Amino acid sequence: MDKNLIIESLSPMERSVLPVLAGSFSGIDEISEKADLDKTTTLRAVGFLKNKGLVETEESEKKIVILGILGLNYLKKELPERALLNALEEKKIIPIGEIRNVCGLNENEAKIALGTLKKKALIEIRQGKLHLSARPEEVTNKMIEELFMEKLPMDFDAIVDLDKLAFSELMKRKDIVEVEEQKLVSVKLTKLGKEIAGADLGADLIEALTPKILKSGAWKGKKFRRYDLTSSVPRVYGGKRHFTNQAMDYAKSIWLEMGFAQMSGNYVESGFFVFDALFTAQDHPVREMQDTFYIKGLDVKSVGNRNQGIGNRDVLAAVKKAHEGGVDGSKGWQYKWDEEDARKVLLRTHTTSLSIRKLMEIGASLENRNQKIENRSYKFFAIGKCFRNETVDWSHGFEFNQTEGIVVDENANFRQLLGYLKEFYKKMGYEKIRVRPGYFAYTEPSLEIDVWHPERKKWVELGGAGMFRPEVTIPMFGRHVPVLAWGQGFDRIITEFFGIKDLREVYKNDLTQLRNMKFWVK
Repeated sequence: MDKNLIIESLSPMERSVLPVLAGSFSGIDEISEKADLDKTTTLRAVGFLKNKGLVETEESEKKIVILGILGLNYLKKELPERALLNALEEKKIIPIGEIRNVCGLNENEAKIALGTLKKKALIEIRQGKLHLSARPEEVTNKMIEELFMEKLPMDFDAIVDLDKLAFSELMKRKDIVEVEEQKLVSVKLTKLGKEIAGADLGADLIEALTPKILKSGAWKGKKFRRYDLTSSVPRVYGGKRHFTNQAMDYAKSIWLEMGFAQMSGNYVESGFFVFDALFTAQDHPVREMQDTFYIKGLDVKSVGNRNQGIGNRDVLAAVKKAHEGGVDGSKGWQYKWDEEDARKVLLRTHTTSLSIRKLMEIGASLENRNQKIENRSYKFFAIGKCFRNETVDWSHGFEFNQTEGIVVDENANFRQLLGYLKEFYKKMGYEKIRVRPGYFAYTEPSLEIDVWHPERKKWVELGGAGMFRPEVTIPMFGRHVPVLAWGQGFDRIITEFFGIKDLREVYKNDLTQLRNMKFWVK
């Protein structure tokens, strides 16, 4: 490349660094001082010069001993053993139990101060009291630890003699001194760099067009600095939503486009809405503590409480009847339903508790419990967290996201349910979908839906769906109304799209991972 073109492409920071470089290798700190630039700017300038072939660099590592958090604090004030020694010089005798109060030390500092001074033979302990045994010069002279701390930072390899002993003692204590590995960069001009550095670098070039330059016409007759578009630049990490939130926002937009309204609710729920209203028997294994997080010492105190209640008395009585003797030809579970069990408070195990609350709300809005829902459909969805007592590993977690939905319509049918689910997953990017029969306590008929994974060449299960049983709908409406319902796992969709192999990575919030994670684009 022509030398003049290289000179015209030099940025102001490169023009500052080139003249101060000598024939031999120079360190970054030395170059920064001579060029009157900060270290970061100097490193960037060196990187640009290296890309142009004007400098070569050598990198090495060395260990540096520096002060830790406590070390910096003790350097400003004093070490605990110095505080105790000064106090003893003044009072001569201090009861062991009074060390903390007299010296203003915490329990750990008091133990360290006592042990250190005893080891140095500067104090004696007699009958539970501390006595000063140090000579006057031993009190006034600085300890080797104090002298060493004043020398820091210091090359690790340069620590010898008493400094080595002081370092060894301080390293036994937390956060006073630390060993840090530093990367050193040395810079040297190449043959071409020497030629360029010896040329006239004072060209009056325009770095950027500004409104002031445009307005005044000052750009006329001047040259613009050449830009090297192949040079590497620092990567900029712009602000963005967490990748799980990106995916959830996209899913929300799909349901909204399909005419659904969003449901929301609390993570903390009553057993009534999580289990009983969904016709889950009170002796079902899913209600055991091995599967569910119950909140110790809490239960629902007031019937009808919106956030943690167990429904109005009409609904309560109807759910009790469905469990004990059945409704609409059902035999129920044939046991005595316990209202106290329904009052237990827990972390919701699924978002279907939101659906059952919404059904109760719709039922309460009708003029009477037998009123027919005419000329309209109720369509609702939710996306939110659920909690289950699982052993955490690469494929299981104690919390997960679920997308929930219901359609309440006098004319709703199973084919419509299939249509909603297929459309949703198609918009989420899954073209090949499989539906197969399933079983859930509160839906009949029921289905499970799988999607084809093109890389793994296998079907992946995503969740279940069905039509609510009469035992669920009759307590809410006074009669059976067709309700389409689904509760699909959402985390698996997230992990598949972002290539996450371990489910725990979804929740650990690793900053490097979040910076490098691709955007949700479909």
